[in-house]
Amino acid sequence: MEQVNETVVREFIFLGFSSLARLQQLLFVTFLLLYLFTLGTNAIILSTIVLYRALHTPMYFFLAILSCSETCYTFVIVPKMLVDLLAQKKTISFVGCAIQMFSFLFLGCSHSFLLAAMGYDRYMAICNPLRYTVLMGHGVCMGLVAAACACGFTVSLVTTSLVFRLPFHSSNQLHHFFCDISPVLKLASQHSGLSQLVIFMLGVFVLVIPLLLILVSYVRIISAILKIPSSVGRYKTFSTCASHLIVVTVHYGCASFIYLRPKTNYSLGQDTLISVSYTILTPLFNPVIYSLRNKEFKSALRRTIGQTLYSLN
Repeated sequence: MEQVNETVVREFIFLGFSSLARLQQLLFVTFLLLYLFTLGTNAIILSTIVLYRALHTPMYFFLAILSCSETCYTFVIVPKMLVDLLAQKKTISFVGCAIQMFSFLFLGCSHSFLLAAMGYDRYMAICNPLRYTVLMGHGVCMGLVAAACACGFTVSLVTTSLVFRLPFHSSNQLHHFFCDISPVLKLASQHSGLSQLVIFMLGVFVLVIPLLLILVSYVRIISAILKIPSSVGRYKTFSTCASHLIVVTVHYGCASFIYLRPKTNYSLGQDTLISVSYTILTPLFNPVIYSLRNKEFKSALRRTIGQTLYSLN
């Protein structure tokens, strides 16, 4: 009788915005505009960096990769979310859910290690300015990005495999708007303590190790800045790191709140709100923070727009 009653889950139903049924059309318009603005902003940043040769430096190389990563990250989650806001039945197949989880984990984990690489780049620029172009050559930059992607791929593959090897025989109602780890685990019929421990340790690895590397970089950066005799020089030097610090704070703040807090503090409403911020708002703000705070980039953007308009005329 038990085998008859058990039904294997073949699809999941998203309930992330079910409590806001009357506002879903408004949410659709708001999120669509933000998404289009994010795509447009990242496209402008990428094209400016590619077209303006003066920006072909390690810092802007990493910024271009960051913009690309943010664009792909939103593409994994936001289009499906927009469709579901207007759909009567908000479903995703079992395999589709696994693919979505793997994709956003791969991009999110790679993002963490990419921020560590950007912190290392700032350390080399400030602490080794004379040898910076040699030490941070194109091969080194490509290697750091490849290492970040390799770490992200490994963590996402192991985590997704551990989650979806669990049996799903009970409810298929997912209290979220995409296939995140905790909401999917809550639907599993049986929980493996070892699997949950491994997933938690992988989360610690992805968040804590890059953060420690960033902290080490900034300890040395601050030490080097304090040796600069001029207060104006100290300000100018530190200002080149301010954008990176803001992005790091937002990224690790949101991710730690979601993935490293105790299960007793788990709240569906809070998680949905935080998830909206790091899937829609953060990918918009991160590149904008980097570009608008940078005089060199703004000058390059104006020149690129001027050259484009001149060539069209």
